[in-house]
Amino acid sequence: MRAAARRLRQQLGRRGALLTMKGVMATGYGSGQVIAPPGDQRGLTLLLKIMPLTGWGWVWITAGLAALVCAWLPPRRDWPGFLAVWLIATPWALAYLVSWWPLDESPRGWVVAMIFAAFGAVCLVAIGWDEPPARSEPPRET
Repeated sequence: MRAAARRLRQQLGRRGALLTMKGVMATGYGSGQVIAPPGDQRGLTLLLKIMPLTGWGWVWITAGLAALVCAWLPPRRDWPGFLAVWLIATPWALAYLVSWWPLDESPRGWVVAMIFAAFGAVCLVAIGWDEPPARSEPPRET
């Protein structure tokens, strides 16, 4: 079992692991928007003028699935997954920021904007990372 997990980890790599986590989070967040939208949507006023929340939920799901698929691509070919997550997080960060200032609709909009901005910015940082070289570990005794 450990050998299988080790092979899977090596095949996925750190970039793939990050994309997997981002993909799961984005897919889960989008599913939440589709299945049980939040009651308080004050920070999303601008986005809701473009598309209903269900539509945005499907965009989140699509970005998450793209990240999950790209997680299995070789390093440097996985960039569409990073880009997809960044592209969906950015409008949400901007919408919440604008809802705080200048619209003054959401007094804590700046906090949510920072969370979504950081969620997307991690992808911009990681997209430039090289996968570290594989370590040769001595076999473990069990």
